Amino acid sequence: MEKLTQRVQAANSLLCVGLDPVGDDAQVVRRLAEVIDQTSKYAAAFKPNLAFFLSREDGVKLLRETVQRIPESIPVILDGKFGDIANTADHYARFAYDVVGADGVTVNPYMGDDAIVPFARPDKLVFVLAKTSNKPAHSLQDVALTRGGTLSDCAASVARKLDEQHGGIGLVVGATNADAVARMRSLAPDQWFLVPGVGAQGGDLQATLKAGLRPDGAGLLINTSRALWQAADAGAAARELAEQINQFRPVAV
Repeated sequence: MEKLTQRVQAANSLLCVGLDPVGDDAQVVRRLAEVIDQTSKYAAAFKPNLAFFLSREDGVKLLRETVQRIPESIPVILDGKFGDIANTADHYARFAYDVVGADGVTVNPYMGDDAIVPFARPDKLVFVLAKTSNKPAHSLQDVALTRGGTLSDCAASVARKLDEQHGGIGLVVGATNADAVARMRSLAPDQWFLVPGVGAQGGDLQATLKAGLRPDGAGLLINTSRALWQAADAGAAARELAEQINQFRPVAV
């Protein structure tokens, strides 16, 4: 979290650049380099999506090379949505941190503490799925609990308690429902949120920032992937989005 905070302050940005590479191998290698180089100035973090790399024959090699290209001062969050327990979770953590070189991960908390704690190293970031940006017809996240609240509320509460114990644990909260963002912020007032759903998925940037920003003008990483990947000038698109975000921040740090 210290590295993330320092980067947010240095770049004056809450923009997270998602890397979801599509195209043939030659196109992807070239475009990854372009997007990283052009957007680094404006990025608070980068978020490579593991699935888009593993679907390629040499995907792990490409992922490692991609992470190595990102400037050391910018946190890299490996979006793997890992969700297993015990020894298996430990091996996933070794892959993400020791093999790939990521600074953080996304984790599915369905199996509870045991799926989260193996990733909670002292110098790493863990973002726990709480309220995601998709809109399924049957969402486990919205199931009401007999003790009150929903399953997503429970995930947020678990993540908050683990953050108090281990540090470095935030939430994944989608931008497609500003009321849900506000709800998650009420349950986790101090934690960082990784926020997908702005752009192609239709999330309202202004409403999301109003609902989720902390009083210090931080606490949200606004992720965008396709809009930057498809832009003729990824750097210009990143600068524009970073500036839009800052327009709605009560404090620019």
